[in-house]
Amino acid sequence: MKFNHLTAATLLALTGMGFAASASAQAQEQFVPLLSYRTGQFAPLGIPWGDGKLDYLKLVNAKGGINGVKIAYEECETAYDTSRGVECYERLKGKGSGAAGFDTQSTGITFAVTEKAPIDKVSVVTPGYGLSQSVDGRVFEWNFPLLGTYWTAADSIVQDILKKEKGSLKGKKIALVYHDSPYGKEPIPLLQKRAAKEGFELSLLPVTAPGVEQKATWLQIRQGRPDYVILWSAGVMTPTAIREAQATGFPREKMYAIWWGGSDHDVKGIDGAKGYNTVTIHNTAERDKVHDEVKAMLYDKGQGAASDAKELGALAHTRGMMIAMLQVEGIRAAQEKYGKGKVMTPEQIRWGMENLNLTQERLNELGFGKMLRPFKTSCDNHLGTDWARIAQWNGSKWVVTSDWYQADKTLIDPLVKEYADKYAKDKNIQVRSCS
Repeated sequence: MKFNHLTAATLLALTGMGFAASASAQAQEQFVPLLSYRTGQFAPLGIPWGDGKLDYLKLVNAKGGINGVKIAYEECETAYDTSRGVECYERLKGKGSGAAGFDTQSTGITFAVTEKAPIDKVSVVTPGYGLSQSVDGRVFEWNFPLLGTYWTAADSIVQDILKKEKGSLKGKKIALVYHDSPYGKEPIPLLQKRAAKEGFELSLLPVTAPGVEQKATWLQIRQGRPDYVILWSAGVMTPTAIREAQATGFPREKMYAIWWGGSDHDVKGIDGAKGYNTVTIHNTAERDKVHDEVKAMLYDKGQGAASDAKELGALAHTRGMMIAMLQVEGIRAAQEKYGKGKVMTPEQIRWGMENLNLTQERLNELGFGKMLRPFKTSCDNHLGTDWARIAQWNGSKWVVTSDWYQADKTLIDPLVKEYADKYAKDKNIQVRSCS
């Protein structure tokens, strides 16, 4: 299923105002492909995520574009299927001005297109997901896991558990219940390092997709009696896990979800969800000025992507807006170097993504100042700054319960280098010098 959104240039062509006018308008549009999954096992997450991206791009256009350059976009449905995602990538990578960058919305699709990106010279932008080692821009020139990786998330969760346990996890048991896919396996190396350092026992409990059958998993939890459960889920797997935890008597206060398993749709309407925790990318459980702007400029005029303005503020929708904002700011940074008011090539945009500098003042201007902390990217750092906070469901809304956490660099940095170097060796990649 594919959703097409007509741009100004397309409308001019359709109304017969002439090829020259249409071509001129198209030349002033920056093409941003939108991969999404509004169907399939992860649709409950994919729908608000996709709506958030659409709403932010519409907001930018409503404000006049990026230094006058309007954004053209086309949504392509993947159903979270890797082969369909690759088809969308191949079809959209050269469209219009060339793809500004792909937010694949899938770790599996990210794995599949990461080898293609350097050949096609198109960026893969994966805030909060994808390959954790792609932080290393020396090896992954075209990948941008901005703001936080799965290793960031796992480490922040362990830090919060450590705080609850007064600084010691010796003799404790932590179970990782994870979607049996590349996505679900991403935190394992970091958690193994943490277990060795802190002295806790780590048990790995994979759940077969789509995750609606978990009784055997939770029977293992009942028998193994872990002190905490870290849940690496998304879509239908999340509410299923919460209900199974309730049925087996495992305290939801001792459950921590990855950010993709911690959205409003995961917990609303579930009586047993109260106390359930999630890690957030920076502080995306917060509302900020951008939410008010989207409501005033889009939803109050009947132009919002979601069916109801109540979707504004939902965690998955907010993350979608945040990701679209990062892509837009990458284009804006490229314009600062290569020409304001001009359409940027994918290679120029890659430079922009690698030279982002979002100060507190700029984040405030964009309406994200309460949600994101200032960060910069560089040749060897395609992450920026990996802050996170913990939020807890109180039965009606998410409440931030922790201070800021940042991943332990003494664990993360060697892990990034080890896995990036291995990837470079396996794929015969020439490692760039960033000196």
